[in-house]
This record gives sequence, C-alpha cells and structure tokens, in this order.
Amino acid sequence: MSWHNARNAFQSARSAANGGSGRFNIMLVKGWACMGYTLSNGILTVDIADVGAYQGSRFDWTGFITQVTLMPGNHTFCVPESLVSGEGSGGKGLCNEFGISRAIGYDNAPVGGWFPKPGVGLLQKHNNFPYTFNHDYHVNRFKVSLENGLHGIKFTVHPLECRGYSIQLTKTISLSQDKLNIAYELQNKGSMHFQTEEYVHNFIGIDNNEVGSYYELRLPGSVKIEEPESSFTAELLEVSGGRISWSRTPDRPFYCKLTGWERGDEDLNWELLHTPTGAGMRESGDFQVSQMVLWGERHVISPEVFINIDLAPGQSQRWNRNYQFFTV
Repeated sequence: MSWHNARNAFQSARSAANGGSGRFNIMLVKGWACMGYTLSNGILTVDIADVGAYQGSRFDWTGFITQVTLMPGNHTFCVPESLVSGEGSGGKGLCNEFGISRAIGYDNAPVGGWFPKPGVGLLQKHNNFPYTFNHDYHVNRFKVSLENGLHGIKFTVHPLECRGYSIQLTKTISLSQDKLNIAYELQNKGSMHFQTEEYVHNFIGIDNNEVGSYYELRLPGSVKIEEPESSFTAELLEVSGGRISWSRTPDRPFYCKLTGWERGDEDLNWELLHTPTGAGMRESGDFQVSQMVLWGERHVISPEVFINIDLAPGQSQRWNRNYQFFTV
C-alpha cells in the first residue's frame, strides 16, 4: 500500500469512527519509508519530514513542513526551493533557519573548529572567509527527541557543548481549525552570550500556480521596496499602499527588503492571495519583527519575517508563528 493510499484509508476509517461527520480529533500518523509525519484535523493536513530527511547545513532539521493542504477545496501551498534537482540549498515548504547573517560562534572559531547551528548540529569551519548560508559545512548533528499526541508534535534538540556554547531548541507544531501554530523556545545552557536571528523561509506556490499578476501580497501599513537586488526586482514588483503584485511572471530570482509596514491588533505580518482560486494564507506572530524580506522566482514566493535573538547564559526566549489558510 502506498503512503497516500494508507493515509487516505486511515482518514476514512477515522471518519467512520466519528460517525462520518468529518469532525476529527487531531491525530499524528507515522509515515512509511521515512515519509515523515502528518497532522490532520479535517480542515488542514500538514506533512512534516522525518528528522534527517533534510541533511543540509542551512535549515533546521526539525519540524520541516513539506506541505500544507487546505482540505476544503484541496488547496496546497508548499513548493520546493528549486525545481531543478540538486540546485539550491534543499529548502521546501515552511522551513526555518537560525543565524543566516549572525552565525553563532563562527567568527571566533579556528579553522577546522566547530560552531553551533540551532536545529542542525555543530558545523565545521573550513576557512577564514565570512560565514555564508549556502556553503555546505560538515555537520555533527544534534540528538533530537520527539513527543507526539492527539494535538501536535514536539521536537527537542539537545545541545552539544562547543567552546562554551550550549543551546537547546524546543519546537512544537499544532493545529487549531484552519490555523497552524509553531511554538519555539531557545535556551542558552552554556557560558557564552550570543546574538543571532531566526526566520521561516516560506517557499509558497498556491496550488503550484506560477508567480504573476494573479498573486497579491498584502501587508499592514504602507509598504516600500528597499534594496532590490537589481532593477529587475524594482520593475517586477508593483506597490500600492499595503499591497504588492507582480507585473509579469519572472524568469529569474527576485529579492528585496520590505519596509513601511505596521502591525495592527492581530499581529498580522503578511497575507498572500491567489485571486483566481481565492486561496490564500497569512502569517502572524507574537514577537517584535526585526525585518522582512521578499524572495522568489518563477514558481515560488517567499515572504520572510525575522526575529532577533539575544541570550545571556541561563536565559531563554519563546515566540510563536501562526499560519492561517483560507479561501475567499
């Protein structure tokens, strides 16, 4: 039996057990052939890769969300970073990264020494060049423990002490109606103070539709495009108040920073809508946003929301990211 057929059979049996009402308790199902885990509540189905399915040195290995399906309408939202096999850094769906510009302990590590990358492991410094997120560093992976139940899945990443750095990450993913919540806790268990940042690289392509004029990115406030990577990005993106659209389907990557937005009472960061299907998703959070950027290419749109992290020994920091999926 294939993974998809097995999952469908499980969901049919679960529906029958609930009188066919379609009102399910949130369940966690372990996949076959290292397929990973699935959370489903009858409204959303969320596929999460096994720890170690992604083995790069960039993205957090835990809670690596490869697909979200809005079951009414069967709308999907996640796509890979690249459609070309072996190209890119292996990102897909909703995957997060720590320290893209402030790698913890990198600058004072000797060549051949190690530095910690939360959610990944100890990375080995290969040379005295500045840290780059897309370099393929050797990884001494962290040990991960997992707890699951009726309401979600919890990953705990246990630290390896490294030159006074010892950082424990806890990530909990849960569902509530049409919302997906990711709760983070980062604890500094070492003797070294550190500063870094975290963001989710949202690789989005609603129902696999290409980027173009039918997409609209909405942000609270009056948005401005800052530091576009080239005139291509500046000409591609059209801004009107708090809305960004695409003048055409891009034939190369685009990138810029977003400024001018203002969060309201609902802590909304952004909302992306594909107008022909009416399917969309929005991200909100309970933390102060340090910056927002926008990246993408022909098949993918990635609004990225950053949080600053500053932890002295013994301190911890908690934050939540909430995603809502909808049709209009």
